[in-house]
Amino acid sequence: MNEFEIEELRQGINSMKDILDNAYQGIVLVDSDGKIAKWNYEQLLGIREEDVLGKPVDEVIENTRLHIVVKTGQKELYDIQRIQGHDMIASRTPIIKNGKVIGAVGTILFKDIKEVKELASKIKTLEDTVNIYKKELGRMYCANYTFDDIITRNPKMLELKNIALKAANSSSTILIEGESGTGKEYFAHAIHYASIRKNAPFIRINCAAIPHELLESELFGYESGAFTGAKKEGKIGKLELANGGTVLLDEISSLPFSMQAKLLRVLEEREFERIGGNESIKIDIKVIACTNEDLNKLVEQNKFRQDLYYRLNVVEIKIPPLRERNDDIELLCEDILNKQLDTGFNSKKASEKTILALKLYDWPGNVRELRNVLERAANISTGNMITLQDLPDYISEKLMFNEDEGENKYLKESVAKTEIKAIMAALKEAKGNRTDAAKILGIHRTALYKKLAGYGIDIKNIM
Repeated sequence: MNEFEIEELRQGINSMKDILDNAYQGIVLVDSDGKIAKWNYEQLLGIREEDVLGKPVDEVIENTRLHIVVKTGQKELYDIQRIQGHDMIASRTPIIKNGKVIGAVGTILFKDIKEVKELASKIKTLEDTVNIYKKELGRMYCANYTFDDIITRNPKMLELKNIALKAANSSSTILIEGESGTGKEYFAHAIHYASIRKNAPFIRINCAAIPHELLESELFGYESGAFTGAKKEGKIGKLELANGGTVLLDEISSLPFSMQAKLLRVLEEREFERIGGNESIKIDIKVIACTNEDLNKLVEQNKFRQDLYYRLNVVEIKIPPLRERNDDIELLCEDILNKQLDTGFNSKKASEKTILALKLYDWPGNVRELRNVLERAANISTGNMITLQDLPDYISEKLMFNEDEGENKYLKESVAKTEIKAIMAALKEAKGNRTDAAKILGIHRTALYKKLAGYGIDIKNIM
């Protein structure tokens, strides 16, 4: 071996002396002839460097293969080597320059294999602990509803369920629009549950409920000392917490304009920085946004960024209000009364008239209002059947008004038939004389004329 080259290697190892002297690891450097050129095993093996320099390595270290590695030029990593009665973990690496092996380095990574087993045990314990926390996190942030919980027979709703199911396993963002209480969150939960991310966190962020000045730190988190009042240890943001899972941005229309640009960057680049940090954090999340406002109109009014709207509105799901799907009311009533109400009484049913009254109501609060009405009715009803009397007046009176209108109509029809029959009989008796017919009927002649015109009675057809 070139003496200059070996001296360079010696100097390199000497520069690491403090590190090597305070670690289990030791290093031995051999030249191309397998002779020891540098020795750093004094603490580990109790042999001084001056006693071994220039000696063949296989005469100094038992069971070594460094002299073989010099010849083969092949690495031997993490090998068990018996030295002084201990099974040590050793690695041997050839030193190659200009395609030629000029030496080799041997290192002891663990002075006894028992240390490896202890380390493996600690790692296993840490992994188990992390898995436990992951499971707990999954239970805390999980989807509560599936597509089976979206009860419908309405063709439009069935179509939306099919679209949502197909979009569940794509990486595309989903925009769910609909009035308050229509079931937007049910769709969001179901989408996450139906996806391959279902065992990962499902993080819900209500953009309207979080004060604007705190929204950025909630989404992105912050580093220690990022601002006055920040936690000393910093904070993980909701987006980072959701990594690998799904983020539901509820009431997205309430997102401040300044935050919309930052969210757009996250959606496009899938990375962000914590407040006060300078390290980019990569995330893999599915984003679902919900709103009860028309985002397109907000864009036209310059209240919502157009580029963010297009980025969110990849898959659009517009949930119809309950008044446009009253064919679902009977199914919803059955489901709410039998399964969804956590009540302390026996299962109850809604009567036919109750169902009819519920269908006649407009439901400004949609399914949420229906659930509240049925819960109230279930609590005040005395039997197993919910009747009109158990409904709020503003709902039950809808049916009563329609029934009264129907009864009046029936009465008017009966009266009309009786009057026509009496008029025709009187005209026949009076031989078509309308004045005499009016006297027979006991009414004024003018009144008879009006009735004849109103009923479309032609005297010629009678005589």
